[in-house]
Amino acid sequence: MNHPYLDPSFLVSWSRLTPEAIKPDITEAISRAKTNIQAICDLPLDSLTYENTFGALEKASEDLNRGWGRIMHLDSVNDEPSQREAIGEMLPEVVAFSSSVSLNPMLWKVLKAAAACDWVKDLSPVKQRFIQETLADFRESGADLPDEVKPEYAEIEAQLSLKTKKFAENVLDSTNAWELVVTDEAELSGLPESAREAARLDALANGHGTEEKPEWRFTQKFTSLQPVLQFADSDDLRRKVWEGSCTIGRGGEYDNEALIAEILDLRDRKARLLGFGTFADYTTSRRMAASGANALDFVNDLHDKVKPSFLADMEAVRQYQEEKTGKPVEKLSPWETSYWAEKRRRELYAFDEEDLRPYYSVEKVMDGLFSIYSGLYGITVTPRKTAVAKPGEEMLEGAVEVWHPDVLFYDLHDSETGEHMGSFYADWHPRDSKRGGAWMNCLSVGEPPRGGNPRVPHLGLMVGNMTKPVGNRPALLSHMEVETVFHEFGHLLHQLLSDVEVKSLAGTSVAWDFVELPSQINENWCWERESVDLFAAHYETGEKIPEELFAKMRAARNYMSGTAFMRQLCFGKLDLELHARWPEYKGGALEETDERILADYRVPMTHRGPSVARRLTHIFADPTGYAAGYYSYKWAEVLEADAFSRFLKEGVLNPQTGRDFRRCILSKGNSKPAAELYRDFMGRDPDAEALLVKSGIL
Repeated sequence: MNHPYLDPSFLVSWSRLTPEAIKPDITEAISRAKTNIQAICDLPLDSLTYENTFGALEKASEDLNRGWGRIMHLDSVNDEPSQREAIGEMLPEVVAFSSSVSLNPMLWKVLKAAAACDWVKDLSPVKQRFIQETLADFRESGADLPDEVKPEYAEIEAQLSLKTKKFAENVLDSTNAWELVVTDEAELSGLPESAREAARLDALANGHGTEEKPEWRFTQKFTSLQPVLQFADSDDLRRKVWEGSCTIGRGGEYDNEALIAEILDLRDRKARLLGFGTFADYTTSRRMAASGANALDFVNDLHDKVKPSFLADMEAVRQYQEEKTGKPVEKLSPWETSYWAEKRRRELYAFDEEDLRPYYSVEKVMDGLFSIYSGLYGITVTPRKTAVAKPGEEMLEGAVEVWHPDVLFYDLHDSETGEHMGSFYADWHPRDSKRGGAWMNCLSVGEPPRGGNPRVPHLGLMVGNMTKPVGNRPALLSHMEVETVFHEFGHLLHQLLSDVEVKSLAGTSVAWDFVELPSQINENWCWERESVDLFAAHYETGEKIPEELFAKMRAARNYMSGTAFMRQLCFGKLDLELHARWPEYKGGALEETDERILADYRVPMTHRGPSVARRLTHIFADPTGYAAGYYSYKWAEVLEADAFSRFLKEGVLNPQTGRDFRRCILSKGNSKPAAELYRDFMGRDPDAEALLVKSGIL
């Protein structure tokens, strides 16, 4: 039988990946994986080799990982009812199999016996590390649990998968359920023309208004709501949009409060079954932080250092609003903060971030992005023709098939050897069938050349929800959106430039609080004149950003940095507290718990919105995901701020420094401990103060 989801071809035939094929393909993949696992279990203990034990285990579930990975990707970018139903039917089967691997006593016996063999010491350091990492993975997945407890563990894993998927669906569905249609153009005062036109075209596309009598549609997608909160003069319009944001994951059939409690309870039970005091300890035990307490100390220490700057930011905005309105302002309202902060920034720095958009067309940003890292890392990036396959029509000759007309495709080669290192898709614009946010993922992991065989390239993707093209104009990005493109490309390079002989240790499969280093360091190149000139050019004239505008951009870089810093710490603090002290918070109302945890991370406002936990897909849309790991963004920012100091010293486009970063960090994956990789590049441990200095707080 034909199994399109399991097709090992490098390029994916997306049109063949139908909902109807999910059940037979995943059923077949699980059957193949079970057969492969059983073959390892049946090995006589005197015949064990690396290849027939750990090597075979790594390959045992390749078909399942390939097929399910493609399905989960389509679930993120092309959600639709029949696909959702098929995934829901097969998810318990996939989770049950995955849990059974580490809970299989015969497999565990064989692996422990193999790890104790004399031949292990003759293996390469990477393979020896893979053995130790695999043993640790098994222990953390219940391998040492008593037989009578294993069914409980497997049920916890199954429930976590179902409930976190439902959480994600509730966020997507409640986001799509809200809209605001404006019929009076006077209400749009202050909105940038790009935001107005996008809202007008969105209204037309959804049956609101006409060319002669336009209307404007706003949604809870970030590219729609953020310009309103930041620029709209109408207090009423901003309030309505903010109130709309309060509906995400809250109320009615999409309410996430009970799900959050159930997910936290399941995670806590899982950690305790495995011998950990808390889920935070479980997730951090093999990360750089090493424990939940250390991660919390990290967040609390940053909070204490940032709080004065944060309070000063918010007081300055309050005073500014009071001054400009001539009315007393005891407390800010949540729909006022961004608006008055933006007006104050314009006045202080004579800088309007919207002035940058004409220089940031997505095509030029991508071209310049590739130019920067081609020089730094010795690579070339080549675009390919793309097409969406349609029934009854032939594909464009030489085109790569993609899942949506917006999607682009590129090949990446080593510029010195000519080797094909990998390829990737890019899908940048929002649509109703696509979850919010931005992310990078890997569809297939490559391998370096070995045993006379050529290199096997990696296949990855970058996804975002950036500003769409408007009318005849290209997609013109905000500076923050440009940073997001650079950020995701950093993750992608970490995967595509990986040169690790064991797939399970390749690319982004590193300690969670290290994984953001390659992505966050990339954002620095969005602020240096040398690099900005390579991607910023006016979409009509081709001119570079004028020096005066660039100087204003740099001067305003750390405006409200204490507030932005504290916002991220809020997420990290809430996440860690819930996962480190769940029994203490269990049973409390979500909003009361949120306030209890974060009271010292906020200033009093006229209105309190619902807990951000209701929509925080990073934490609750995956069985683990960023759970007890959101702090890692700030942890990695400390690393990147310090690591980029070497580029600032030696040249932001210095190819030797770039080659060192590729060799020491990007190519190594998890082949060595993260702290060692960092020292290989910097020659020392990280400077903890570097981020506070960079942010203008110290």
